[in-house]
Amino acid sequence: MKFENKIAVVTGASSGIGRAIAKKLSAEGCKVALASRNPEKPEELQQQLPEKSMVVEMDVSLTDSVVSGFKKVNHEMGGIDILVNSAGVMPVTYIKNRHLDEWLQTVEVNLKGCLRCIYSVLPSMKVKKSGHIVNIASVEGKDIYKGGAVYGASKAAVIALSKAMRMELSPEFNIRVTAIAPGNLDISIKKDHPDVGWPETRDKQHEAVINTQQIADAVFKALLPPDMAR
Repeated sequence: MKFENKIAVVTGASSGIGRAIAKKLSAEGCKVALASRNPEKPEELQQQLPEKSMVVEMDVSLTDSVVSGFKKVNHEMGGIDILVNSAGVMPVTYIKNRHLDEWLQTVEVNLKGCLRCIYSVLPSMKVKKSGHIVNIASVEGKDIYKGGAVYGASKAAVIALSKAMRMELSPEFNIRVTAIAPGNLDISIKKDHPDVGWPETRDKQHEAVINTQQIADAVFKALLPPDMAR
């Protein structure tokens, strides 16, 4: 039980990457707060977790919802040791087709959602002078393709944000920061796009498919202290 008595918040815990990460952390001893804008979905997952957990309603696109959610976690479970920012949307669109609402929502959730959660978790981590923040980015933040401009830009921003966070937070507060950039995932988030033809253009460039368990394993390894990760 490598993470016994550690407290983790996982956003987007109702499905996909977040769900897999929550299950992995609980199996390794973490007490996990399952954060989701739809609390009914993670309630089913909660029944499967071996360690203490709680479901917290949290819409990362709304500041009040995020701040309130973190207050509940701190009150019910104590100071947070691990934050995994895995909530995300992927309404991939071609710029020429001008899907402004989808563009803005992508940035609202994928980037600003991370910032809201980081803002809310930092006070307790700074006091303890310890903690680990994992931001789920994407290979699309490094390797842009047609139809992925806004999604890729949001994930590129998450990668840059993570690098700067590490420079600022690690030396002064002993807060570790990791960005995980998965490749082509076979998950439902890919299906919510308004432009016909996107899967063909994108998947020809990214033919290898990985699963959510592989991402959860990568997050777990990143969270291990350096002397245990060897």
